[in-house]
Amino acid sequence: MSFRTKRVFIATPFYMLFEFFLLKYFFLLFGGVKDVYLFIATLLLGGLQCIPMIFEEKKSTAAGRFCTEIFGIWQWAMLMILIDLIVIYAIKQFIGISLFAVCILLAVVPILGVYSYFHAHKLVVKEHTLKFDNLKEEVNIVHLSDIHFGAVRHKKIINHVADKLNELSDRCDIAIVSGDLADGSCVVKEDDFQAFKKVNMPIVFTPGNHDFYPGIENVCRAAKKAGMIILDDEKMEFNGLNIFGLSFTFGDKEDVSNEQLKQATDEDAVNIINYHVPYGWDLFTRLGYNLQLSGHTHGGQFYPMRWFCKLMFKYNMGIFEKNGSYLSVTTGVGSMDTPMRWRTDSELVILKLRKK
Repeated sequence: MSFRTKRVFIATPFYMLFEFFLLKYFFLLFGGVKDVYLFIATLLLGGLQCIPMIFEEKKSTAAGRFCTEIFGIWQWAMLMILIDLIVIYAIKQFIGISLFAVCILLAVVPILGVYSYFHAHKLVVKEHTLKFDNLKEEVNIVHLSDIHFGAVRHKKIINHVADKLNELSDRCDIAIVSGDLADGSCVVKEDDFQAFKKVNMPIVFTPGNHDFYPGIENVCRAAKKAGMIILDDEKMEFNGLNIFGLSFTFGDKEDVSNEQLKQATDEDAVNIINYHVPYGWDLFTRLGYNLQLSGHTHGGQFYPMRWFCKLMFKYNMGIFEKNGSYLSVTTGVGSMDTPMRWRTDSELVILKLRKK
């Protein structure tokens, strides 16, 4: 059983308790429902969360993926309904509210849900120009992260990203993936990333935390077969760039020392560090890196999680510059657990490296 599956099994009883009371107070707005029916509904929702995941670890199926996606949408809806209920019961407490007004407020959830679902599946391309003193030649990098291939977003997202990268290949030189190629919600087979083989530019990948959940060896095997370049605490040179891939530290994997990171830099090149989480920017800059590429945050994906994400991460999303050093934190192209986005984009970021 993977780390992610264990995490879901541990969390499920708490989800079920939350679902029971959420449904109870929801139906109280319309007269109420017997607790026994709420208990049955809660058990069914708990099964919808856990049972498909057990089978998806062994063999991914359309039915398993459908159930997982439905529960992911329900997770988002629970949070939105909770916010709705807090507003409705607060209004009732002070001035009262009509049933019609209640229905209007509740109708916001499915309307917002339809928008958030389709927006999450739309890839957006953004461009930024970064200037460096020691750049030898102009290079355009496609920076992407957090594809999250899994039960919620399966081969369609791989094909979609591969097609978009091919569209960009006539004006970009290299694509760099900052981790979480896989999600961990289903098994990763050797041929799952084959769509990337048709992309007409090199694709560099450095593992993030989710890549370890389905077995890092499975993810790397599929990536290698798709022709991707894996930088697992390794470096490569490309068109005057010195690119170091710092893998996420997970389990018994050893950390790379600061001395090793410093030794990996090249004084005559623009030094890039590809690291999944947006931490360590100041340290990496002191060690000689000019550009850090990160993801992980998803920008929070949707409100109100965007606010919490901004509190958790100093560098939440976007391009940051300090004393000639840059940090690019992308919101990712996929989604974690729930396939919804609101006020964040599923993005590919073109970084245009130019001479200062």
